[in-house]
Amino acid sequence: MPIRVTLDVMLARRKMRSKDLAEQVGITEANLSLLKSGKVRGVRFDTLARICAALDCQPGELLIYEAGEEDAHGDAADDAA
Repeated sequence: MPIRVTLDVMLARRKMRSKDLAEQVGITEANLSLLKSGKVRGVRFDTLARICAALDCQPGELLIYEAGEEDAHGDAADDAA
């Protein structure tokens, strides 16, 4: 996936633990861990807004687009459709 989540970097910059952020945002540590690892297919805007408020940052500081071969040729699932 060409979108990379840099939540771990922002947590380190803010010297905040995942547990504390999860409590402030109102999500489980497990869901936050999945988000940090990039293993989710999406995130609700209200959740993203609460994360940004807790970390005093912008969404663009947490999500980075990296063009790659996947983008140039499309997903395999898109090709099959």
